[in-house]
Amino acid sequence: MLKFLTLIICFACATAAFAQSGPKQNTSEVEIIKNIPYRSGANLSDYERERCLLDLYLPKPRTRCPAIVWFHGGGMTGGSKDDGSTIVVAKRFARAGIAVATVNYRLYPKAKYPAFIDDAAASTAWVIKHISEYGGNPDSVFIAGHSAGGYLTGILGMDPKYLEKYGFSTSKLAGMIPVSGQAFTHYVIRQQHGVPNPKLNTVCDDAAPCYHVRKDSPPILIIMGDHDWPARAQENRFFEAMLKIAGHPDVEFRQFANRDHGSIIGKIPEPNDPVAEVIIDFVHKHEVK
Repeated sequence: MLKFLTLIICFACATAAFAQSGPKQNTSEVEIIKNIPYRSGANLSDYERERCLLDLYLPKPRTRCPAIVWFHGGGMTGGSKDDGSTIVVAKRFARAGIAVATVNYRLYPKAKYPAFIDDAAASTAWVIKHISEYGGNPDSVFIAGHSAGGYLTGILGMDPKYLEKYGFSTSKLAGMIPVSGQAFTHYVIRQQHGVPNPKLNTVCDDAAPCYHVRKDSPPILIIMGDHDWPARAQENRFFEAMLKIAGHPDVEFRQFANRDHGSIIGKIPEPNDPVAEVIIDFVHKHEVK
């Protein structure tokens, strides 16, 4: 009997120690609100009504929590806010006390450049205008996304004309987090413009985040995996270098070991995932209290 009690005590101590060293993750419930239109009006096309929707993942409880607007990947030709990889990322951050808006945007070739960027701007403006109605802080809105969503994050944060169309300056953004995004003109746009072999022939024009580098853009956390495509890593290193040369005061480039283009977000829901922790720390560092 004594031996059995000793084992129970040891197990309890080990469990307590594990809990103390676990991830910074609130285990409270997450409230999910689906399919909120971020565009309205009688002149919307059927495709806009179909695609221009967002979901909210809200921590419970919440009081003026920061918010991330998250753009899915998919090469600008596919992907959805309803993809499993997007849902688990949103839940992970919501459980950490951050509201997340996952966004659907129009896709190529049904939509042409710059429609998908305009959708990113419209959805971000909607969140800034309305997140306080859901317990979020409109002064602590971040934009983020993976792959094509990382490209949308970069161009939206760098080129002020997109948010200005909806009445906001990029200075309204608390920060931007492109994950494995394109820093040069996205290859789908190069294809649309008739560039030969668009996936290989690099272009840096008005559609490129790098083209709009400026020192007064929002704080930026650039995330890559060390097993991502080599060219993608190089263009993001170039992006980082140009931002620093321009005098940007808050640029951070983080490359994570043993992560490829998919697993860089695929492992975010795992306990103690370093990518998740770096993003959460960045949000808390730059949120307006």
